[in-house]
Amino acid sequence: MNDATTTTPTPPPAARKRRASIKSVLWFGVLLLMPLLTIAFILVLRDAQARKLASRALVNYGHVPSFQLTNQEGQPFGSEQLQGKIWIASFIFTTCPGPCPMISSRMSGLQKPLKNTDVHLVSFTVDPETDTPEVLREYAAKLKARPGHWDFLTGQQEYIFELMRNGFKLAVGEGDEDSGGPIHTTRAVLVDRTGAIRGYYDMTAGDVPTKLAADAHHLLRDQPAK
Repeated sequence: MNDATTTTPTPPPAARKRRASIKSVLWFGVLLLMPLLTIAFILVLRDAQARKLASRALVNYGHVPSFQLTNQEGQPFGSEQLQGKIWIASFIFTTCPGPCPMISSRMSGLQKPLKNTDVHLVSFTVDPETDTPEVLREYAAKLKARPGHWDFLTGQQEYIFELMRNGFKLAVGEGDEDSGGPIHTTRAVLVDRTGAIRGYYDMTAGDVPTKLAADAHHLLRDQPAK
């Protein structure tokens, strides 16, 4: 008696095509979902980071002394106009060949997360001889600065340098031809409603906009507008 040999029937061509089609659809679905899941994961991490930053304590580094300069509209602007406001200061000049474009771009980017708040942005030029109100007005327009929410200040260079060194506790120097202009800090400064400095932020670091916006919102909760 001979043993029976069991053979697996070969599926017809139509069935093989259907299986191949199903596998292709599944792979396409996986490839489509991967970037979506990655984006969702990044958003969850970003939200967790923002909540963590918002809960941390902010140090008091002392008060900014009273000052008055001239804004891009040629109007007096200083401590009086900022009284009772939370504000963020940066230090730039319009012909800067170095980090200033990045600093100003990131300041501009802060306008969106702070849109529905009274947080004010203030950019001080360190080259006031070049950066007249007219020049700063053009610079502000390129950055799409919101009128009444972001001021660009100019004045006497000696006065601005003194304010930076002894008021904001930041380094600044005149520089030379090799440096392409004044040598100044890349840090922004967060100031609360009482005029106290509550944080310094290197505007060339990758995660700074998130930290700065989170800290500004922290102050908004601690010091609500009256």
